[in-house]
Amino acid sequence: MSFADKVVFVTGAGQGMGRAVVQHFGAAGAQVVAVDINLEAASAAVSEFGANGLALACNVSDPAAVKAAFAAVEERFGRLDVVVNSAGIGSVDAFLDTPDDNWTRVIGVNLTGTFLCCREGARLMQKCGAKGSLINVSSTAAMTGEGPSHYCASKAGVMGLTRSIARELAASGIRVNTIVPGPTNTPMMAGIPDEWMQSMIKAIPLGRMCEPEEIARVAAFLASDDAGFITGQNIAVNGGMAFI
Repeated sequence: MSFADKVVFVTGAGQGMGRAVVQHFGAAGAQVVAVDINLEAASAAVSEFGANGLALACNVSDPAAVKAAFAAVEERFGRLDVVVNSAGIGSVDAFLDTPDDNWTRVIGVNLTGTFLCCREGARLMQKCGAKGSLINVSSTAAMTGEGPSHYCASKAGVMGLTRSIARELAASGIRVNTIVPGPTNTPMMAGIPDEWMQSMIKAIPLGRMCEPEEIARVAAFLASDDAGFITGQNIAVNGGMAFI
């Protein structure tokens, strides 16, 4: 699957799913914009692709920073074809003990950040006449409720956001879909207690965690012409642990 001459904007690009997405699209010939709050990590993600890569530091929950990032994309490439919103954070908080600032921070990155990048990405796609693809990342936790309240709420919000903007943007030829991963082997999982981790794995019929590269391959499919009639969908990649 080739993405030659396509410009792909990836958030959370410094590690985990985002890094795998950057590497997958880069290997397929895309001009990849790796976006992360950590510029060094974003730069490392695109380093092997040389001139085809652009690394940007951006706090996706900051509207001004997001606008500046997309302005940099327009200045460098003059177009945009794909946005993959994989930036995400979590915090292990019991509902009754959740600090206000943790709620605001998780919602800000996971949901507001996705909204901002979809909005600015769609604006640039419309401006350059691209029939692009916006790909968001939710979580099976949004379906099962098995996780901290702020995380589950933010990821459920992403699924609703996808459905809404897919309808609004369809007339422009911009497709919007969400990948809904199950437990995935990323650094974000490192802070989860082993007992909880083993319990999650036991709940997966395929008997293992997802690998970041498997998410990247689904993102590439959704961005491709092969998925040209797919929009507004939430695609579960969770080994059968829950069904949409």
